[in-house]
Amino acid sequence: MMSSTAPAQAPSTEATRSRATIPARLASYGTLLGLVALIILFSVLRPQVFLTPLNFTNILEQIAILAIVTAVQTVVMVVGDFDLSVGALASLVGVITAQLLVAGTDPAAAVAAGLLTGLLAGAVNGALVSYLNLSAFIATLATMTSFTGLALLLSNGSTVFGLPDSFVWLGQGRLGPVPVPVVIALALVLLIWFVLSKTVLGRAWYAVGGNAEAARLSGVNVRLVRFSAFLVSGTGAALAGIVLTARLASGHPTAADALMLSSIAAVFLGITLSRAGQPTIGGTAVGLGIMGVLSNGLNIMQVNSYVQQVLTGLIIVLAVSLSRLSRRRR
Repeated sequence: MMSSTAPAQAPSTEATRSRATIPARLASYGTLLGLVALIILFSVLRPQVFLTPLNFTNILEQIAILAIVTAVQTVVMVVGDFDLSVGALASLVGVITAQLLVAGTDPAAAVAAGLLTGLLAGAVNGALVSYLNLSAFIATLATMTSFTGLALLLSNGSTVFGLPDSFVWLGQGRLGPVPVPVVIALALVLLIWFVLSKTVLGRAWYAVGGNAEAARLSGVNVRLVRFSAFLVSGTGAALAGIVLTARLASGHPTAADALMLSSIAAVFLGITLSRAGQPTIGGTAVGLGIMGVLSNGLNIMQVNSYVQQVLTGLIIVLAVSLSRLSRRRR
C-alpha cells in the first residue's frame, strides 16, 4: 500500500516546485520581458511610426549620451558604490568646454580640457570615498551640489552659444547612416564590457563589490580599485557632457542633470538579469533599452513630459524592488 501511494505524491510535489519557481523566474527575467512588452505595446499602438528604421535610429541617438553615463555608472556600482554627481559633472564640463571654444580654444584642446576636468572630479570623488572613508552617497551628493554651483557660477546661469561646427559634429554628425554619438557610446560600452569581463582590473572591481574584506585578504588593493572606478566614472561623465554640448550646440549649466537618476535606474533594471546579483554591461543595456523605448514611445503617444518623469520614478522603484526580490530568491 505504501509503495502504491508514493508515485501519486511525486507529481504534486513537482508541480508545487514548478509553481514556486515562477516568481523567481519573473524576478530574473522580468526586465527582459518588460522590454519586449514595451516594444510590442508601442508597435501595436503606433505601428506606422514606431516600427520604422528611422525611429529605431532615433531611439539609439536619444539614449546615446545616457548610455555613456550608464556604462561608467555600472563600473561604480560594480564595486558597490554610487556616483550621484555624474549628471552635474557632465553639465559642468559642458559649460567649461563651451566657454573655452567661444574663447577661441582649439576644439581638440577644449575637449581634452573637458576630459581632464572629469578625471580630476572623479579623483576627488574617489579620494573622498576610498581614502577618507566617506559614504559614496554623501560624498557624491556633496560634489554634485558643488559641481552644479560651479556650472551656474561660471555661466552666470545662462546658456553659452557660438560653438564651432567642427565641435558640433561630435553631437550632430554622422558616420554613414549612424549618428556620431551612437558610435561614441557603442565604443565606450564595448570598452567597459571588455575591461569588466576580460581584464584583471575588471575582476578586481567585481571582487571588491562582492566582498571587500575577502578581496583585501586575497591581496587586492581595495582602496585603489574603488578609486579607479570613480576615475572612470568622472571621465565618462565628462565625455557625456562634451557630446551633449555638441548635440545641443550650446553649453547649459543644468543640461545633463537628469542623466544621474536615469543611469541608476538602468543599472538597477539590469541587475535583475544577473545570476550573481551584480551589475553587468549586458543587463545595463537591457535596462537602457527600456528607458529609451519607453521615452520614445511616450513621445510618439504625445504623453506629457511631467507624466514621463512620474513614470521614470516608478521605474526606479520597480528596478530596486526587482533587484532585491531577485537577490532574495537566490
